[in-house]
Amino acid sequence: MKISSRGPLAAALLALLIAGCSLQPGITQRPPAGDPDRLLRQAEQQAPEQAALSRLEAADILARQGRRPQALEVAKDIDDARLPAEARRRWALLLSDLGETEDDPWAVIQAAQLLDEAELPREAANQLRERQGRALGRVDEPQAAARVLMRLQADTDRRDLNDPIWEQLSRLSPARVDELRDGADEATLAWLALADLVRSGSGDIERLFTRLDNWRGRYPEHPAARRLPTDILALRELRGQDVRHIAVFLPESGPLAGVADAIEEGLRAHHLNAVNSGASGTQLTFFDSARGDLEALYREARNRGAQVVVGPLDKAAVSALERRDRVPMPTLALNYGEAERNGAEGLFQYGLSAEDEARQVAARARLDGHRTASLLVPDNAWGRRVGEAFATAWQDRDGDIANAVRYNPGMPATESTRRALGTNRADLLFLLALPDYARQVPPTIDYYAYEQGLPVYATSHLFEGRPQPRLDQDLNGVMFVDIPWQIPDAAVGGEDALPFLASFRQLREESDPTMFRLMAMGVDAYELARRLPQFQAIPGSELFGATGTLSAGDDGRIHRSLPWARFVDGVPQPVLGSRLLDHERAR
Repeated sequence: MKISSRGPLAAALLALLIAGCSLQPGITQRPPAGDPDRLLRQAEQQAPEQAALSRLEAADILARQGRRPQALEVAKDIDDARLPAEARRRWALLLSDLGETEDDPWAVIQAAQLLDEAELPREAANQLRERQGRALGRVDEPQAAARVLMRLQADTDRRDLNDPIWEQLSRLSPARVDELRDGADEATLAWLALADLVRSGSGDIERLFTRLDNWRGRYPEHPAARRLPTDILALRELRGQDVRHIAVFLPESGPLAGVADAIEEGLRAHHLNAVNSGASGTQLTFFDSARGDLEALYREARNRGAQVVVGPLDKAAVSALERRDRVPMPTLALNYGEAERNGAEGLFQYGLSAEDEARQVAARARLDGHRTASLLVPDNAWGRRVGEAFATAWQDRDGDIANAVRYNPGMPATESTRRALGTNRADLLFLLALPDYARQVPPTIDYYAYEQGLPVYATSHLFEGRPQPRLDQDLNGVMFVDIPWQIPDAAVGGEDALPFLASFRQLREESDPTMFRLMAMGVDAYELARRLPQFQAIPGSELFGATGTLSAGDDGRIHRSLPWARFVDGVPQPVLGSRLLDHERAR
């Protein structure tokens, strides 16, 4: 059976095809004729071509009986190469519909391979292509999704595709946007120009709409010029709400002072670079949050004319804020509170959360087809929190846990790694470790002769942030997430494509490498603060930042989507082996 790709329209054409078989004209709807279980038993005894037809008929009947999960499994297992042309078209439409409604985008992608292998009637091809584009977006392939949907729009001139296309384009880094330019037609180039100008708006709404008017003048017949994507239109409501004054609550003394200094350095450097680049000025006023009285700080900030607050940094203070009904001013806290949900209106929370990274590792490992995980995390509060975040996300995706080992960071990794391997064979290891410990783990796996090797997935903490090929050779093959500023070659194809490049270069030259991630956090805190009105008004808004692609959950907590890297010859390199690429190679 071959694999294909696809995205969603939904039931229209399939409903029409099915209706003639399932409905008596006029009055009653009778149960579909035929016994799908009997057809499936017959298929076991039939020649391949007849068996494929019997299974297709069984899947069709199961779907019309409302047994759609079973219909999906039957349809996925059909060897479509054995079907005649018309039956194969029916199979692709049925499978893509079932995959869409049953939350299995890979089934849609499987069905959509037919687009490249056979001629389809125009309406069926367009329906299949739309399902393909949406499914590709759902398996975290926004570039491929954008290509498919823009091609569909070029063939149909459908303006209702503007929002789905914009959703995928806005998820792409500048480097991935640039990759779409090769051989692009004028309509695609117009979309890419729109993505560039919106991304470079930096929270300055008036400047953005001046540039949008110029863009529409250049491309007056483009579908997006005739009907701007909804998220861009919503920005019009924010005119006059640009953030011109930010109050920053950071401690000048105490245990968090060093962290605060690094964040402040990023804030100040990026603020100056933004002003020097021609963006309208945003005033920064710093307040010492170590004084402890948040109410007094808010009053003083308001009296000085601030519109938005960045901070506090202390977790207890953030927890106290999130228990309120609302905060006195729109606030971007620099940590996450302890409540299950943030309940305060106007409060956003942002930080470099290791738990967030663990959840992303779980999602990616399941997407890569792994089912059984072992965990190796430090035996401390941090390790327990992060390990639980991974385990919960893994089990929510029907993954199994083979072993969970907590290690002493002060001891060699040999024994703990051996225990993590255990007798229950896992097909991946989740690793939370700092560099010195992490480098011991892959050689230990090799020593214990894991026959085909064991994939290791890790958080950013195993990488010191600068290439050290000799030291990091032992990490070869390990996959990990990190912020774009730490892995520019893997994340965006090189430094020149990084967001906020001038700030990156300045801080990279001046910084202590151990504090560089926190400085990057300061840069993104500045950008998020300027965009808080946008994040409040437009659910789903994203910022392609120094610390990842940032978006707000419905409770105001900022989520980071991080790029992936794999150690090759001791150096982080792009991750090329995704399930989608494996499918492409199989074709």
